[in-house]
Amino acid sequence: MDNYLQNHWNKIYDTKKPNEVSWTQDIPITSLNFIFGFNISKNAEIIDIGGGDSKLVDFLLENGFENITVLDISEKAIQRAKNRLGEKANKIKWIVTDINDFEPQQNYTVWHDRATFHFLTSPEQVSRYISIANKAVTNFLTIGTFSDSGPQKCSGLDIKQYTEELLQTELAYGFEKLKCVTEDHKTPFNTIQNFLFCSFKKQNQYL
Repeated sequence: MDNYLQNHWNKIYDTKKPNEVSWTQDIPITSLNFIFGFNISKNAEIIDIGGGDSKLVDFLLENGFENITVLDISEKAIQRAKNRLGEKANKIKWIVTDINDFEPQQNYTVWHDRATFHFLTSPEQVSRYISIANKAVTNFLTIGTFSDSGPQKCSGLDIKQYTEELLQTELAYGFEKLKCVTEDHKTPFNTIQNFLFCSFKKQNQYL
């Protein structure tokens, strides 16, 4: 695991409240709409990559989903989510790791990522990520990234902006694009960040 990145994110989650970080959402409506739109069963396996203390898991639980995994590089972020959820946290599988060190022990019907992919700035990192996703995903993948109208940095780190065409090209090996939408995310401090969200279906020949 990249100790610099782990320390970076642990420090952020240790020192900043949810209303002091740009990615906080009270209701992750776009992510939920994509997941609900897949028409999956309530016992489908869902993984949230870079989930941190996102409230996505809260809403998935509220809607009856039973097999949810949250992966994040920051143990502090996951601990914060556990504290918020209380006893409900026991229903979730928690994984602390860098995504590019992730070795999935199971398959996932849905792979969701609103927080990680755009931090992968080298071709090697992107290739590794897609290779892991190809092995782990059986049905659907949805990714939210900063668009080409979005920020160029986040939390002091460089990011990679995406257009619909570029994201589709990156995921062409193994995944077929279903749809893309853009979203203006209003941060807790009233700035706007433009996101690109796309969903993909796993291509059968790679199952």
